[in-house]
Order: sequence, then structure tokens, then C-alpha cells
Amino acid sequence: MITPRTLKGFRDDLPETMMVRETIIDQVRGVFRSFGFCPIDTPALEYLEILSGKGSEETDKQLYKFTDHGGRQVGLRFDLTVPFARFAAEHIGTLGTPFKRYHIAKVWRGENTQAGRYREFMQCDFDTIGTDSVASDVETGLVMYEILHKIVGPRFQIRINHRKILSGLLEKLGLSDQATVMLRCLDKLGKIGRDKVAGEMVQFAEATPQQADAVLKLSELSGTGEEILQSLGPMLTGNATGEEGITKLSRFLAAIETAGIPQDRIVLDVSIARGLDYYTGTIYETFLDDLPQIGSVCSGGRYDNLAELYTKQKLPGVGASLGLDRLMTALEQLDRLEKSQSPVEVFLPYFVESRLGDYLKLAAELRRHGVGVEFYPEPKKLGQQLKYADKKRFRYAIIIGEDEFAKNLCQFKDLQTGTSKEMNLADTTQMIESTLPHSMRGNQ
Repeated sequence: MITPRTLKGFRDDLPETMMVRETIIDQVRGVFRSFGFCPIDTPALEYLEILSGKGSEETDKQLYKFTDHGGRQVGLRFDLTVPFARFAAEHIGTLGTPFKRYHIAKVWRGENTQAGRYREFMQCDFDTIGTDSVASDVETGLVMYEILHKIVGPRFQIRINHRKILSGLLEKLGLSDQATVMLRCLDKLGKIGRDKVAGEMVQFAEATPQQADAVLKLSELSGTGEEILQSLGPMLTGNATGEEGITKLSRFLAAIETAGIPQDRIVLDVSIARGLDYYTGTIYETFLDDLPQIGSVCSGGRYDNLAELYTKQKLPGVGASLGLDRLMTALEQLDRLEKSQSPVEVFLPYFVESRLGDYLKLAAELRRHGVGVEFYPEPKKLGQQLKYADKKRFRYAIIIGEDEFAKNLCQFKDLQTGTSKEMNLADTTQMIESTLPHSMRGNQ
């Protein structure tokens, strides 16, 4: 007999988890569509050359790759951005620019597992490609804000930075050739601390201790967005790249404030670097106020050169990704998940065997009125069926025995309070419609 088990870093999702997952996905999808983003899909498998060398050395090591039956070198996608760049290069002639898409799907990375981090996980991505306007950068921040505010409430912070700030400083320090390594080191600041990051910069990027210290001093700037930008000025004066980064960040922050986003929700943090190599402009990371140690739950940035790996057409892009699994882990730790094992609120027991058609007729009538109902398939004792209903956390039960059928009545039972009310069968639908919130109806 084969032992039923899953691979390390992979897991099964039970109904109570999937109910929550699908509810969150519906909320996220609603936000995406409200901003005009369109759904797309891409294959889980890509040619290896499409994926390799596009993220970082780390993502290359984590790639699931193999030779398929046709002898082709292929890999499972490690994110949804690189496949989207390939997709845009292939289809942009039909789609036109700017093109706004969202994609909710699984990706795979062979990384070390920990709380909220798996080897197979779901990402909810949205991107705008074909424009380098700062308006798209600002809108990316607005979408992130709307999603997090809808799902977790006001207790989160979106931290932003600009790669040109970091690149400009590295140019002034004579470290441009080591920019990729320096940024990867800086991206570990929140995980391993200042001293270890400085040591890695010296060891792996061949920076001097003084150069490493200068980069870390920049990352340690604090205060309001305006105060940080003023401090950055003297550090980057005379460097065109850095000055451009300051200008774009200034425009971004001004537009976000005018749009009405609270200043403490989207803040400038010049310590964030993002570990993926393809970012070129604005970068974003989002942390929950009550659980910052779980890491960023929604991240992204601008990537102006990624699509040019697949086409000669200039296709600058910007977007972000909600890490659904990490967010759900955080919400569970914060006891913020409302779990259920059924997608409907109403349970219809079956215990008069000869009345099967009548039960099904009532269930069909309820569904026609937008009320989801689960009918129990076997005519067992009522107590056994109500025990099943309690386990699955139904809110209501409609109980009809032979006597009730004869009198055209039913017992409408609130399974949370244990109270019940006898009523006419014809009034059942109206009673449920007035009791259940519209969002809980089975067909919503």
C-alpha cells in the first residue's frame, strides 16, 4: 500500500482553507477589475531560456527544471512577471499599449520552507506594460493600498523606494559594476542586520568598508518622505541617475498624498532594495503592523528592460504581486480568518425517504432565489444529520418531516443559537432572504 503524503514544501488545502482562499481571491480580483486590469493566463512550463537568468542567482538555483520528452530544456515558472514579459513581447501587437493585466496562479521555487513560505504557492499579480509614466507607478501603489485595506483593514504599511536612488549612489562610489551584488546584499538588511550586510558587501562585492558604510548610511535615513528626500539631495548631487530617482520619488509621493492616501500607509523607505535583478525604478514592499516579522505580503516594482530580452520593442512595465499564502498565514496567526467548511449557510436534512422529490424541489426553489443550500443525500436520523451540519458550521437548517409536509410547514432552525421557528413552507425563501446578508447567498 502506498503511503499518502505530499512533497516537502507542498500541501493539500482542505475546504475550510479553500473557502477563505477563494473569498480573498474574489476580493483581489474585484480590485484589479475596478482599475481596468484584464485577466490573462500563461503556461506553467516555459522554455528554460525564458526563465533562467531573469530573476537572481537565488531564483536560478530554485528553478524546477528538466528535459521533457521532446528533449527540450524547460522549467516551471518561478514568478508571474517573467512569463508576462514573454507574453507581452509575443502578443503586444494585438493587445496594444498601455496594456494592464492581472494573473492569479501558482508558481514554484525550490527554496527552504518556513512559515508562509512554500515551494508551490499562489501569486496575485497585476502589471501595466508599455508606459514609463509615473502615473502607472502611483496607480500600482493605489491598487496595493485598496487590496490590503479591503482584506486586512488599516494596519499595514506600503514602503517604497526607487532603484535609481541606490544605483546613483553606487555610481558615485565607483561600484556600478558591482550594483547587482550590492543590491542583493542590501536586500538582506532586515533579515541579517547591518554588520553582516556590511561584511557581505566587502566579501562578495569587493566594496571597501567605507563604501559599504556609505550605502548603509543612505539606507538608514528616516523621517517624513520630504525630510528623506532633502537628506538624499547632498548625497546624490551631481549624479544624474540619483537625481532622476529623487525627482520621480517626489512626484510619486505628491500624487499619492493628493489622491488621499494616509501618509503613514505609503511611506518612503530607502533601505528596501528588492532582490530581483530586473527592477529598474520604483519598488514596493508591504508589511503588516501587527506581524512585520512574517515579511512582505505584497511586493513589486518597475522593470523597464525585462521585455526587451524577448523583443526589440521598448516595453517598460510596472506591477506588484500579492503573496496569497503568506498573507493567509499572517491572518491565521492574527486569528483573522473566518473558517467554514461549506460555501452555503443553509442545510436541508433528508429523513422522509419517500419525499425525495419534495426536498429537491424546495432546494431548487431556494437556489432560484439566490439562496445556497446543501441537501443531505441519505435519509438518516435527524440527530446524525444535525451533527454533520454542526461540523460544517452551517448557520441555518430547514427541517421538514412527514407531519410538516402534510401541514405545509417547516421548522426554521438557527444552528448557532439553537432556536427554531415553525413557519409556512411558502414563507421559507422570504425568511432566509431577509435573514442572510446578501454577500452570503450561495450564488454570489
